[in-house]
Formats: sequence, C-alpha cells, structure tokens
Amino acid sequence: MLQAKIVVIGSINMDLVTRASKFPRAGETLLGNSFHRFMGGKGANQAIAAARLGADVCIVGAVGDDDFGYEMTTNLCREGIFTEHIQTLTGLPSGMANITVADDENSIIVIAGANMYLTVADIEAAEERFAEADIILSQLEIPMECVIAASKLAAKYNKPFILNPAPARAIPKELLEQITILTPNRYELAASLGAPQGLSPEELILKSPCPVLMTSGSKGAVYKDPKGRLRHVSGFKVQTSDTTGASDAFNGALAVFWHEGIDIAVRKACAAAALSITRSGAQNGMPFEFELSGFLSSQK
Repeated sequence: MLQAKIVVIGSINMDLVTRASKFPRAGETLLGNSFHRFMGGKGANQAIAAARLGADVCIVGAVGDDDFGYEMTTNLCREGIFTEHIQTLTGLPSGMANITVADDENSIIVIAGANMYLTVADIEAAEERFAEADIILSQLEIPMECVIAASKLAAKYNKPFILNPAPARAIPKELLEQITILTPNRYELAASLGAPQGLSPEELILKSPCPVLMTSGSKGAVYKDPKGRLRHVSGFKVQTSDTTGASDAFNGALAVFWHEGIDIAVRKACAAAALSITRSGAQNGMPFEFELSGFLSSQK
C-alpha cells in the first residue's frame, strides 16, 4: 500500500468525558454514571486516525506549557506522528473539551486555550512539510487565518486540501476557493456556506461553490460526482459505545485513501468512522489498518 504523506493543521485538546443517563436541562443537577479523561482535539484526532491507517503524518498545532500539553505531545509522538511543528506556548493553558455522553449522543463545549494562539508564521514555518505532502487536512478549532494560510500553501504546491468545517462557522470566500473538498455534517453544511433558509442539504451540495462531501453518521455520506449527480455511499451498522471521534476517523481515513479515488476513499472512511464508535474515547477508538481491512472484508 502507498504510504500517504499527510499534513494536519488543527487543534490538540484534552477531552473530559462524563457519561449520564440523560442530558441535564438548564439549572438541573444530575448524578453521572462515569468520568474519563481522553486526549482529543479534532486536529490530533485526525492525525492519529491517519497514522494508525498507515500514513506518514505531520501535525501543526499548539499546546500550553502545562501537564496536559506535555502529555498530549508525548502521546502524538508515541503514535508515530511528527511533532516538531507543535508550538508549546508559555503561560497559556492547553485546549480542552467538556463532553457529555447520553443516549448514544454527545454534547461538547470546547475551551480553545493555546489552539487559538497558533499563528500564520507557525503555518509558514512548516512549508517544507507542505511541499513534501500528498494531501493537507484541517478543521476550524484554530484561527481562521491559519486555515487560510494552510490552504494557500496547499495551493502553492498543488496539494489537495480537505477542510472539515467543525465547529461550524461561515467560511470566507477566499478559503472556499481553495478547498478541494469540504466535509460537513448536515448541520455544518448550511452554517459553513452561509446558505439561505429553505434549501435541502442535497440542494446545498449541488449549489455549493466548492465540492462537498456531507457525512450522515450510520447513514453514510453524500457527494456530487464529476457529472453533477448526487452519489450516496452507505454507512455501516455497529454497536455504539462513543460517537465522539467518528467524524475525525472519517476525515483521517478520507485523507489516507484519497489517492484511491473518491468512491473507495469514502467507503473506507465510512468504515473507519463506524469502527471508531465501538470504543470509548476519540483517539482510543481510531482503528488500525489491519482492523479496517478485516472489517471491510467481513462486509462483503
């Protein structure tokens, strides 16, 4: 298998996960069922997803000079990811996410911390990695100017640029013009494009100024093919443990298998996402290459 070289520009967080029988209402106090701490952040999650599937991965990001920052950087190194372009920022806390899981769904509050102090200069310092890469992958838990800078470097070296628009916010026109493919879920689709009310997701995909691949959980994904037709790729039914890192598993796998063509890449990404939700913890759930191969073989 060809080892894809991937640069991931994104967030590095510590996930603090509480499980409960239901989500609390405003002003309500509940007794939770359990609490766990997992390493997360969409950038780190997607980097690990790609690395476990056999890619050569470099991550560009920032952590604070605290215990979380040291622990998370060490863990990324342990996963075989190149971490020279992780900035350790003095006097700032590392990013973290408070996650509540109930009824197989999750709600998340992200505290950006050091992630939002990543700079354009930090992106440009990794230019050599962009030049060597096969594909660039980013999200929106870092400053928008950093994402734009990454997209411009990708364009400079004619590299595909995948943007996972989460958390959802309007994407500037100059960034939309650089995107090879946008990978929102149903909610993120409209928010990212600043689309008018009343259009269905399918209509938004067809009218989007950039190629869109919309994820729909266990239902799979939808995208527009080169002939302008909507294509649906079915998802996979599995026993759910934790859905937190599913979209990150999807995007990491999509980048790894992009060179195989979009049909194959999306099917493998759907399978990776399905496997990821069978275990607790976003990064812990990321499947290895042999697990993905075995799972896909069992589905034939």
